[in-house]
Amino acid sequence: MVKDRLKELGIDLPEAAAPVASYVAAVEAGGMLHISGQLPFVDGELMTGKVGDTRSADDAVKAARACGIMLIAQMKAALGSLDRVERIVKLGVFVASTPDFTGQPKAANGASELMADVFGDVGKHARSAVSVPVLPLDATVEIDAIVAVRD
Repeated sequence: MVKDRLKELGIDLPEAAAPVASYVAAVEAGGMLHISGQLPFVDGELMTGKVGDTRSADDAVKAARACGIMLIAQMKAALGSLDRVERIVKLGVFVASTPDFTGQPKAANGASELMADVFGDVGKHARSAVSVPVLPLDATVEIDAIVAVRD
């Protein structure tokens, strides 16, 4: 069970974050769960700042992992049980950075490796990882997801 795996990894899921604007956190349609972009909360605080300026590449990995944890919390809130996750289909990773930062793939691994650690082979997914000049609330990373679900 996924719940047991989270416990083995020492991960306590936070409460799923409420949307900060006019949208919903997740929509289940056609056997897929579409999760809105999640921000990185580390020790209860939003990680802010741009990679290459006030944040390091290692900070970006940590931020992506924190976003991944919040994505899992959203899955649990939307589905009732993480055992309904059939496959992590795709992650969209956005890294706030300076123009010279090119480590988006490494940063995104913070979330990608988490999904594989938690869900095993069904956690392996397609992915995009891009840099942007700024994210909502000055977040360092934002990640959205598409998840195939069981009935």
